[in-house]
Amino acid sequence: MLIIDTHAHIYSPDEKKYPPIEKPLRPPRGKASIEDLRKQTQSAGVRGACLIQTSTFYRFDNRYTCDSAKANPDWTAGVCTLDPDNPKSPDILRQFVRDFGMKGMRSIPAADGRLNHPGVEALWKAALDLGIVINILIGRNKADEADAMLGKFPKLRVVLDHCLNPQAGPELDATLMAVLRLERRKNLHAKLTFVPTGSKEGYPCRDMHDACLKVLRAYGAERCVWGRDFPNDLWTPKVSFEEHLKIFTHDLPLKPAERTAVLGGTANRLWFGGKLG
Repeated sequence: MLIIDTHAHIYSPDEKKYPPIEKPLRPPRGKASIEDLRKQTQSAGVRGACLIQTSTFYRFDNRYTCDSAKANPDWTAGVCTLDPDNPKSPDILRQFVRDFGMKGMRSIPAADGRLNHPGVEALWKAALDLGIVINILIGRNKADEADAMLGKFPKLRVVLDHCLNPQAGPELDATLMAVLRLERRKNLHAKLTFVPTGSKEGYPCRDMHDACLKVLRAYGAERCVWGRDFPNDLWTPKVSFEEHLKIFTHDLPLKPAERTAVLGGTANRLWFGGKLG
């Protein structure tokens, strides 16, 4: 079965060449380079990975993501993050796609807090013209703005990173309902990375299984993707990479066709043009 990890953050060990921001969020074990990711993916039978710009370490400095994606086109898809308040960002996005083969952009609200913002719209338009994927990183409070943006760009392929970050507890149902309401936008895809990040338990995170299944069944497996939250010692400290994957290969009651789509088929179509096998 084809397995593609759609959510990996990478950190260069060379901090002179790729300097971090002030007060960066560091992986506790420091083993999170592109080479470390490659070793883990190969050992687990994972064929490809999306390199999501590590904003908590580099902010808008995308050089390590760009360089790593360009050097590893056979198994990675680069996803940058750009400043929606910078009027040059659409041109930078075009350069990243042309010179580094970037396959997507992670979209964030503008400095004033708005997702439905002219600077964000300009980046989404550039992404549509370039034929790349937009990942949205927002919380539940921005769901209505996301809905409005999706209505403006019905032909743009969009992925909802972490599905608004649902958490086990009293707010789970409200967040889940917001995710399910967005399903009506058929160009939107759900990234099911929230099972371990939203769980109050360790593996197999059963308190988030029902929420995950509701999202998957609402969107359909052809609009859902799996991602491991690399490096797991930072982002899912209670759940290892192998356990994260096992939740989807063994623990969730998925049909074979659903596993095939969620673990690789949908991602292969979105970021790799169906070329991974």
